Amino acid sequence: MSWRRLWAIVVKELRQMSRDRVTLAMIVGIPVIQLVLFGYAINTNLRGLDAGIVDQANTSGSRALVMDMLATGVMSPRYHETTPEALMALLRRGDISLGVTIPPDFERRRIDGRPVAQILVDGSDNVVQSAAAQLAQVPVNSAAPDTRSPIVSTPPQGAISIVSFYNPQRRSAVNIVPGLVGVILTMTMVLFTGIAIVRERERGNMELLIATPLTSAELMIGKVLPYIAIGLIQVSVILALGRWLFDVPISGSLLDVYLAAMLLILANLTLGLLISTRATSQFQAMQMTFFIFLPSILLSGFMFPFAGMPRVAQWIAEVLPLTHFLRLIRGVMLRGAGLWEMWVDVLALVAFTAVMMTAAILRFRKRLD
Repeated sequence: MSWRRLWAIVVKELRQMSRDRVTLAMIVGIPVIQLVLFGYAINTNLRGLDAGIVDQANTSGSRALVMDMLATGVMSPRYHETTPEALMALLRRGDISLGVTIPPDFERRRIDGRPVAQILVDGSDNVVQSAAAQLAQVPVNSAAPDTRSPIVSTPPQGAISIVSFYNPQRRSAVNIVPGLVGVILTMTMVLFTGIAIVRERERGNMELLIATPLTSAELMIGKVLPYIAIGLIQVSVILALGRWLFDVPISGSLLDVYLAAMLLILANLTLGLLISTRATSQFQAMQMTFFIFLPSILLSGFMFPFAGMPRVAQWIAEVLPLTHFLRLIRGVMLRGAGLWEMWVDVLALVAFTAVMMTAAILRFRKRLD
């Protein structure tokens, strides 16, 4: 073995690596991203969950109980409604994760030792159910009794009941399988189109495309359309296996499920096209795809609770298509909501698709350099 020749190969690899900016970015970027995400953005100790409150008693004792719940920091009051039905509508749309309802006979229930309040929980997320259990431990006797009541007794501990909807058995598969639809589509759709344009160049097909009267828009749209059918096939396979193996329900409209999947497919395909106009090789396209996939799976709420993340991480997550799709698919499949009830996330995916497609068309040039 010649050490001189070996050293020449090492120097050659280092020089080649220094010219590849994507590889250099991954060398530094992957450790930084993982350290920041896992050490700073990922937090399983939920605080500030969006909540709705219905206090039909409106006594000093009921108000004190609500204040004690808020003092735990677990929930943040976003809505004050008048009926439990209004809280259920908010839960179904995904506007809140928790709902606290106090009946009109709060004081009488407290004297009789009956449950004085109910916590309505979106059980599609098991972590939220665990957080709700902390609220149920708030001592009811810390709330001062209504002075108008002539009878005062010491209320029992644990007089707050929890009612879990959409996944009362707390089965993990019910929460994971709908999310897997988005994760698999994100990984495959971005990767497929991420290498689409690059593959044409590497195989020598770009010369043929340049000679055709195709416009940039026609080429970009033509690249996207075949993969839509592939994505819908993947969705069908996941749904069928989820139903057969894990008995995952589809509470809402099956049409809404496919429409939500279509929105994510289009968003990911256009993002992949934009990557393909920037990458110079298929390997580089896969590297750039990994940069998108890692934050998506960690910040979207698939693996870790979205509410536990700091505000900056939540702002970044709002840019990712998977974040909005998870809200849509879990809302339709688990809570029986309609897409029209979650129009904000629908609009976000449509806007993302339009921006990415426009950017890809503007960046693409029918030339070899």
